Amino acid sequence: MSLLERLSKGDVFASEIGCRIVEIRKGYARTELTVEERHLNGAGVCQGGVLFTLGDLAFAAVANSCGILSVGINNSISFIKSAQLGETVTAECTEVAEHHKLPNTEIKIKNSKGEVLAVMTGMAYRTSKPFEFDSLM
Repeated sequence: MSLLERLSKGDVFASEIGCRIVEIRKGYARTELTVEERHLNGAGVCQGGVLFTLGDLAFAAVANSCGILSVGINNSISFIKSAQLGETVTAECTEVAEHHKLPNTEIKIKNSKGEVLAVMTGMAYRTSKPFEFDSLM
């Protein structure tokens, strides 16, 4: 089973709300989601938690791409612009500090026009447990 398959099946919440992993490379991942009516908040724009989940899924792919079970210990998000109904939104996560125990990442969430909607940072803790997969994708 690939890392993509493991995370797609294992992260039930992200899958249930429509998040999809599009690409995984060592230290990089991209996820996407199309904003549906079920994602809207009271202001009629995409709920911030949906964008956070999209970014968090990309973060999980990057953090675990080394084959060691890695869990998030600190993630933050700054919202810049709202996502609108019908837009396809992508999150790109890049590892900026490959540390043996505490890797750090940056995540940019953009709409289909390439406009930045939110920026995130993420730090993971690498456990001593293997996270086995046959390939990244």
